[in-house]
Amino acid sequence: MNDARLLPAGDHPAIIQTLCRESGQPVPESKGEIVRCVLESLAVKYGEVLSQLLELSGRKADVIHIMGGGSQNDLLNQLTADATGIPVKAGPVEATVLGNSLVQFIALGEIKDLDEGRKLVADSFPAKYYQPKFIHR
Repeated sequence: MNDARLLPAGDHPAIIQTLCRESGQPVPESKGEIVRCVLESLAVKYGEVLSQLLELSGRKADVIHIMGGGSQNDLLNQLTADATGIPVKAGPVEATVLGNSLVQFIALGEIKDLDEGRKLVADSFPAKYYQPKFIHR
C-alpha cells in the first residue's frame, strides 16, 4: 500500500500486478481480483496502523468507526473487521456535512453540546455493523 509507484497517476492495475509479482504473491489478473487485492491490502494496512496507534497510546479499541463514502463499501468494512479482529461501525455516509451542521447547531444554541449532537446523528442515521469473522494476522 505504501509503494511510491502507486502515488502518481498511471496504470495502477499493472503496477499492482508488478508489486505482487515482485513480492512473490499471487498476481491478480481480472478486474475483480485486482479490486479484491486492493481492498484486502487496505484492510491489512488499517490493521497495521491501528496496532501501532494502540501500542503507542497504550489504549484499546472496542470498535472502529468508518464514516463518509468508505462506509458504503460492505466488503472493505468486513475485511477491516476481519483483519483487525475489531467490530466495525459504518456510517453515516455524509459525516462531513453532519459534523459541520452540528457545530453550527451548537453555535446557534439549537443543541447543547457535542454529546447531544452525536445522539441526534445516531438516532437519525442508522449505522451498519460488521463483526470479525476471520482474523488475517
